Amino acid sequence: MTLDATYLRGSMAAILSVLQHSSCPENILFHFVTAASSSTSFLNTTLSSSDAAVAGLISTSIRSALDCPLNYARNYLANLLPSCVRRIVYLDSDLVLVDDISKLAATPLPNDAVLAAPEYCNANFSAYFTPSFWSNPSLSLTFASRRPCYFNTGVMVIDLERWRAGDYTTKIEEWMELQKRMRIYELGSLPPFLLVFAGNIGPVDHRWNQHGLGGDNFRGLCRDLHPGPVSLLHWSGKGKPWARLDANRPCPLDALWTPYDLLQTPFALEA
Repeated sequence: MTLDATYLRGSMAAILSVLQHSSCPENILFHFVTAASSSTSFLNTTLSSSDAAVAGLISTSIRSALDCPLNYARNYLANLLPSCVRRIVYLDSDLVLVDDISKLAATPLPNDAVLAAPEYCNANFSAYFTPSFWSNPSLSLTFASRRPCYFNTGVMVIDLERWRAGDYTTKIEEWMELQKRMRIYELGSLPPFLLVFAGNIGPVDHRWNQHGLGGDNFRGLCRDLHPGPVSLLHWSGKGKPWARLDANRPCPLDALWTPYDLLQTPFALEA
């Protein structure tokens, strides 16, 4: 999980929700990635160089928040985390769990899959890339041998050993470098993940990412839940529940986030 000032309130809510719904919270180990501070520690030295490297690869997207280097931290987890960390559940900071995360962490990965996430094959996949991408056969043929489907990168189970063995950070960076030369997509850090992984990921039930609750990236309008059971609520999109609550303009589903808001709700965690 990433930590920054803008999303810190959401991160704390997400952490609380994970702990409250876990059958064995003592078995959960959190890893946090943050931007470098003025400290001279090894961690911040590493983060400083990582920030600088990714900043040079970022292209502007349709929403400025998507251009933050921390939004690309998921590309570098295999490098930032100790080599002894073999598998992780990556979570965005704008979500809460209402189920035991151990169920998600136990998701089986097929032999050739590096990550698992809920797929949405009815989405308009072509909309994530520009006409320049689709009109260039050498680029569009990237998906020729796959059945690519959209997946949200805010909730992923990742096998870091397979990631490191396949050098997938470099594969993602190659697409980001191409994007700097010729615009092939519009939406932040998601399209490079789709280019590398779409059509070759492990399946996860949709209950583990009820995403889009923040609305679209332009207006952030209120949205309803997708049909079916819910294990994780995700306010991806422009509107964040804490900002809407502070502005006295909450969406109906923001009420499901408020019980985990440590700024507003006193909690006593059970031993």
